Amino acid sequence: MAKPGLGPDPGGVAAAAVLKRAVELDAESRYQQALVCYQEGIDLLLQVLKGTKDDTKKCNLRKKISDYMDRAENIKKYLDQEKEDGKYHKQIKIEENATGFSYESVFQEYLNETVREVWIEDPYIRTNHQLYNFLRFCEMLIKKPFTRFISSKKNLDIMIQLEGGGRGQQISGLEEIKASLRNHGVLLELEYSSSIHDREIRFNNGWMIKIGRGLDYFKRPQGRFSLGYCDLDLRPCHETTVDIFHNRHTQKI
Repeated sequence: MAKPGLGPDPGGVAAAAVLKRAVELDAESRYQQALVCYQEGIDLLLQVLKGTKDDTKKCNLRKKISDYMDRAENIKKYLDQEKEDGKYHKQIKIEENATGFSYESVFQEYLNETVREVWIEDPYIRTNHQLYNFLRFCEMLIKKPFTRFISSKKNLDIMIQLEGGGRGQQISGLEEIKASLRNHGVLLELEYSSSIHDREIRFNNGWMIKIGRGLDYFKRPQGRFSLGYCDLDLRPCHETTVDIFHNRHTQKI
């Protein structure tokens, strides 16, 4: 596709920069990122169109918008087919101190009515705040009435010290979560391993989410009465990367 040759006005310059990046990503077969840039660039062009009085410029802008929309639609169809075929990879980069990445924001898109089982590998659920993170994740799942099984693997060999106590406190916390889940008709199976190091979450509908920091990507709240203490969408995050895959042949861990 030709380079976007837009006017010198600020809106046109911004649109040109975004669409130039979209074309570059498209050429590199980085279609998911390209689609986002195409969509953003198209929105910017539409704003430029609204403020354009010259009929010739309007005609040129409409043609460009139409071309980019056609390309964006083709990419979307391709990605939908990839997803349908069981091949998919989306990456989310969470910046340092970013907000808006609660478990609901990250996971709910992949929790549909077919989800019946969830498998979690995270060797670093050991301190009080990590146990609370796991509890919050379970609470999110409980809001989905179709979830009936959660399996969590922990690596106790590296869990030497816990906040305010030792290994016994961790086991006590997990057993308390297990009992609470049972009251909601959810079975939690705990399996302790000395060999796992990866952090990933799988749903039986084929979605797999790998987070660099596991469930522990939130920063500590500034205080018990600070925003973000209860609502994780308002809690600043550590820098990390979320990789999302789909594979129809995903097996139980």
